[in-house]
Amino acid sequence: MNNYKIKSTITIIGITVIVLVMMISCKSTQIAVDSKDLSYLYNPTKSPFSPRYNIINQSDESSVLSVKFFVNDLFFSEANPRGVPMAQILITVKLYNITQGRRLADTAFYNISIVKEETQPEYIYNVPLRVTKGIEYLAEVKILDRLRLQVVQAFVPFNTMSYNNRYNFLSRGHFMKNLLFNPVVRVNEYVNLIYNRTPVDSLYVSYYQPFLEVPYPPSMLLPEKVLDYDPDTTIVLPYSDTLPLMFPNKGIYFCTVGRDISDGYTFCNFGEAFPSMTTPEVMIEPLIYLTSQDEVTGMLTAARQKTALDDFWITCGGNVEKSRELIRIFYTRVLYSNYYFTTYREGWRTERGMIYIIYGPPDKVYKTSDGENWGYRKPVIKSSWGGRYHVKEDYLFFNFKNRKNAYSDNDFYLSRSETLVTYWDQAIQSWRKGIVFRLDNPGDF
Repeated sequence: MNNYKIKSTITIIGITVIVLVMMISCKSTQIAVDSKDLSYLYNPTKSPFSPRYNIINQSDESSVLSVKFFVNDLFFSEANPRGVPMAQILITVKLYNITQGRRLADTAFYNISIVKEETQPEYIYNVPLRVTKGIEYLAEVKILDRLRLQVVQAFVPFNTMSYNNRYNFLSRGHFMKNLLFNPVVRVNEYVNLIYNRTPVDSLYVSYYQPFLEVPYPPSMLLPEKVLDYDPDTTIVLPYSDTLPLMFPNKGIYFCTVGRDISDGYTFCNFGEAFPSMTTPEVMIEPLIYLTSQDEVTGMLTAARQKTALDDFWITCGGNVEKSRELIRIFYTRVLYSNYYFTTYREGWRTERGMIYIIYGPPDKVYKTSDGENWGYRKPVIKSSWGGRYHVKEDYLFFNFKNRKNAYSDNDFYLSRSETLVTYWDQAIQSWRKGIVFRLDNPGDF
């Protein structure tokens, strides 16, 4: 087991929100992998701790799941024979062969005692898994904090279909040599990209302009816009696992080991502000979900962007105090959208991000092999018959399907044909009146 050190970033906007942007795909089987509600995966108030995950194929027979714990997420106790601060963690992994109908392919159990070290902000543990070439897999990971008796769960997809896809690359910091769980990079951040398969001579890096499109409202039966344009340029570098790579411009960098190879590893540079909301420009852009394009353009081209932004929220809230609360909730959701849903585009620009920002964290989440279903609770219906009261719960569901592409395994699109009623107009009207929209509180709008 290896430990790596890396600094975390803390962003403050209205309230303190810890955001370490990591694109973790959570996908499961054609039949729901777990019939219980998994909404805590997208609700930070329900998640006791938030490990990070990465998988790399080491050979045709072996892959490695890396699990990272942040020190602030762990509970340390000195009530142990050594009398030192120690966390007790149990990692359980079930590896499913999806290609052959969700057949159990391997299991792993790790009982870990983590001794707290003052200079170490995080701890990484590697779990070997037995695999076979040419298979789609799903790793179902359950992590138990044995001291707090709290459990978190994740579904990590990967495959051994190709020697050239993202699961055959490992990225790490150039100077600290720390394993990177996050393909989002910044200017002047140097990384190494390690190809784990056959020896190669060259690395091909294709640069794409930033993807700036935003999805249509869910009530419109139009397909989501995707990355369908050619790269601006492709450069060829002599390959070395110690080659320092730096990506200076905002955009998408797709790395392959051959000019005609369509699989590879993607780095994204979303600018210095990402994922935080620290400048008027980046705070104005997500308002496209609440406003027209003309309103957004007007704020972006205003002589004083901050004044235009403040005026928008004051108009919605009616007073400073209420406007501050709207700002806090709206941009916290933007931040967590970036955290949960980022692909080759910022998380707030995805269809899951759009729904998350306007409707909030879902009340129900169910996962399948090709996507996930989000449920938002409608007003409870109460009825009586024969002196007995009956309560019926109903939900508005949004169905998302996984879109397979070379750039990300966290890319989902809204199945609009399955989402015919969205209450979108009421939701926007509610926000514009200074009321955070909730389906189960219809009296507010």
